[in-house]
Amino acid sequence: MTATSRPSPAATPSGDAARRAGKRVLLAAPRGYCAGVDRAVIAVEKALEQYGAPIYVRHEIVHNKYVVKTLENKGAIFVDRTAEVPEGSIVMFSAHGVAPVVHEEAAERRLATIDATCPLVTKVHKEAVRFASEDYDILLIGHDGHEEVIGTSGEAPDHITLVDGPEDVANVEVRDESKVVWLSQTTLSVDETMETVDALKEKFPQLIAPPSDDICYATQNRQIAVKQMGADADLVIVVGSKNSSNSVRLVEVALGAGASASHLVDAADEIDEAWLDGVSTVGVTSGASVPEVLVEGVLEWLSQRGFEDVEIVKAAEESITFSLPKELRRDLRAEAAALSEK
Repeated sequence: MTATSRPSPAATPSGDAARRAGKRVLLAAPRGYCAGVDRAVIAVEKALEQYGAPIYVRHEIVHNKYVVKTLENKGAIFVDRTAEVPEGSIVMFSAHGVAPVVHEEAAERRLATIDATCPLVTKVHKEAVRFASEDYDILLIGHDGHEEVIGTSGEAPDHITLVDGPEDVANVEVRDESKVVWLSQTTLSVDETMETVDALKEKFPQLIAPPSDDICYATQNRQIAVKQMGADADLVIVVGSKNSSNSVRLVEVALGAGASASHLVDAADEIDEAWLDGVSTVGVTSGASVPEVLVEGVLEWLSQRGFEDVEIVKAAEESITFSLPKELRRDLRAEAAALSEK
């Protein structure tokens, strides 16, 4: 398998007949794990090492079946409700965040908590609390039932109205059109979110925006890379689980960018060989909760079917990292200090 690199589609004209004649893969960069997911997964692994199994995790730590299964095999137990965690146990909150009531439930059960909420989600929580304290109506753009939306809504339930998309705007009502702000789920389609924002601004001209972008850098970067390769791809394969919001959005973005077809798969064994009929260029990317080993499996599967040339479509450099949850850092430091005194 050979690989080349390009910064954007303009660097290799889509009309290049020689390139079109052979089979090739356009591989998106960046792809896969974002800083928040990496932090959350490492947090579970470190907690298992530090405290031993089991470590209870409220909801899937990230939305990826492979990651969840791997952590289960190491001793993590995933639960849907705080009440499922035995009293006095350790529970970790997932990267998607939880509402304040969940922290209260954990305290009532005398649970030791580790909060692995992505710092970018925490930022949205803090924005919701601040605007609610100033008595704003908060229009939260997001998908009903998603864990992140549930957590954010729980920060200011009396002030937040969920807006699922542009089609919801007509039914939105506020108390005071001069005090209304929009926030968003971090994993949405950038284009669809701005379409919703534009519709809200038309209805509420004094609508204000959050102080900084709520859609996370990784979500945006992965969507930009898919847009860059979409018009050149006959097929785009997105590696990710069906309950992963950002992975589902990548399929939508690929189709919107001009890809003839796009499919979401958890791993290579879900690819239908019929998808390759008449295809010479396959785009490959992965959601922000997907480990690279799954992408490597897809590339190997394609290579075995003649798609050996891999061209990197680079949209951005990512160097952001987040420190481990403070509860875990505290105990790791205490252990290190105790060992140094021996």
